[in-house]
Amino acid sequence: MAYKLIEDYGIIGDMHTAGLISRDGSLDWLCLPDFDSPSVFATLLDDEKGGYFRICGQESEESQTRQFYFPETNVLMTRFSSSGSVAQLADFMEVHEGGHPSAHEAHGRRIIRQVQGVQGTTRMRLECFPRFDYGRLRPHVEEVEGGVIFSGGNGFSISLSCDGEMRIVNGGVICKFDIEANESRTFVLAYRGPSENGIVSLTPPEGETAFHETTSFWRAWLSNCTYNGRGREVVFRSALTLKLLTYQPTSAIVAAPTCSLPEVIGGERNWDYRYTWMRDSSFILHAFMQIGLKNEAQDFMHFVELACETEGEDGPLNLMYTIRGKAEVEEQTLDHLDGYMGSRPVRVGNGAGNQMQLDIYGELMDAVYLFNKDGTPISYALWKSLRGMLNWLMHNWRRADEGIWEVRGGRQQFVHSKMMCWVAFERGIRIAESRSFPSDRFEWIKTRDEIYEEIQELGWSDELQSFTQYYGAHTLDASALLMPLVFFMAPQDPRMQSTIKAIEEKLTYDSLVYRYNADESAPDGLEGDEGTFTMCTFWLVEALTKAGRLDDARFLFERMLGYSNHLGLYSEEIGRSGESLGNFPQGFTHLGLISAAVNLDHALGGGRI
Repeated sequence: MAYKLIEDYGIIGDMHTAGLISRDGSLDWLCLPDFDSPSVFATLLDDEKGGYFRICGQESEESQTRQFYFPETNVLMTRFSSSGSVAQLADFMEVHEGGHPSAHEAHGRRIIRQVQGVQGTTRMRLECFPRFDYGRLRPHVEEVEGGVIFSGGNGFSISLSCDGEMRIVNGGVICKFDIEANESRTFVLAYRGPSENGIVSLTPPEGETAFHETTSFWRAWLSNCTYNGRGREVVFRSALTLKLLTYQPTSAIVAAPTCSLPEVIGGERNWDYRYTWMRDSSFILHAFMQIGLKNEAQDFMHFVELACETEGEDGPLNLMYTIRGKAEVEEQTLDHLDGYMGSRPVRVGNGAGNQMQLDIYGELMDAVYLFNKDGTPISYALWKSLRGMLNWLMHNWRRADEGIWEVRGGRQQFVHSKMMCWVAFERGIRIAESRSFPSDRFEWIKTRDEIYEEIQELGWSDELQSFTQYYGAHTLDASALLMPLVFFMAPQDPRMQSTIKAIEEKLTYDSLVYRYNADESAPDGLEGDEGTFTMCTFWLVEALTKAGRLDDARFLFERMLGYSNHLGLYSEEIGRSGESLGNFPQGFTHLGLISAAVNLDHALGGGRI
């Protein structure tokens, strides 16, 4: 198989794990049983050894495909059409009320693939070649009544229901079948626990029931979204995507469901994003509450409280956590995999978890402040943890760190980190005053003001007429766009206006924003360039909105909608030719889209286009 473009994929999931399915009906990425488990299919990272599960038309050279989501759901539809025939494939992972994968534990973690004939007779082909443990293990295949069982070590196995004529070859199975108009077939790929036996299969009526239950779940969930303004459909798709990235048992939200998709083809900037970043917390809480999803905000706040109970290695808080709330995220390379289009190394785990990033205290306190103000008042127990963090930060905010972009070339006095330390104290003071919590507020006020004046003195460049990436630097950083968003700078302040202008002139290419200039910035310890950062472009939309440049903001937002894929999904980065780069779909980007859309719509007076 050849590699597909990153933007050629759609996502399905059950809030425990997620799979990526290409335009031609190939499931090329799936980890079981959870987001951070080893992969079962990983053709995305190695088109020879990774494994895949494809259902497509046999006459592939003549057929055309169209892909879309069943309206207001995460059920992915792929249509195959050729001369005189049309067939439709519905892909989804089953969910039920409450967000659990299934009402029956034995049927959890199952991918349902329904083929339906629409017109004529369509000749179809099924190919399923699992490769367990990130492609290291070719499973044993056993044909049983109703399908096949793929088994590996440690009792791990998956089953595939299949009622056609099968051929077992090279640790996989191939099945060819014809589908007539109004005929349907349902194939079920199911994760099997150590004590489970047999094949999970569904009759056509049972398949229809599963389809309707799943679509009903997603529509009922989305009905809680109150946003009714401009870009409603893309905001809804972003909300549905963020829900797919949620790990239901703890309400953690992974940054992306993939690992090691490159920031530049053939480069080494390949990271594992199947974890939760504390940095995302304020963006997540804010985005959910902006569009009325207060239950999701409440659930994620429970995860934040869980994370606050763990002690970081270089401070009271870790910058990232596993989906179970643990802080241990060991990084390793998988040298047996070629990487996406030869982009090596392939990394699992993330060594940035051992870094010190002082900005995370600001993001945490901003999230808690928003939730305490617009959600549910926080507990005294949580406040004591937060108070201890702020007291630690009083004595440590002057330290250099690796910053928001997690550089691997040494610590610096990053302006964004200092600004978020200011946010931490500013929000902490507000919470203490609004709730009359005991605090060291006078020391906090003094520290807050010291940070502010230091940034204005050392983080500003008269030569560049802009805030810089770090103290004494001669380069820009797109994170400065967050200054008016977190109320550090007034959007009309001359320094903020000129900073926005400088970023537009020096970090923006064809309306797309780079996070920094890799040739001029603090050394990040890596070779090669990277694409534009999609979320930074949405930050620019929001900064322009707050600065009153509504025509520019609206034009840029509309242009950005054209950079999503055919399903409305965004990767982490966009290349100079408009191609998707980095892990996909990227939650941070969709958070940025929601916030930009809501604020732009509000500034334009509300209502639909």
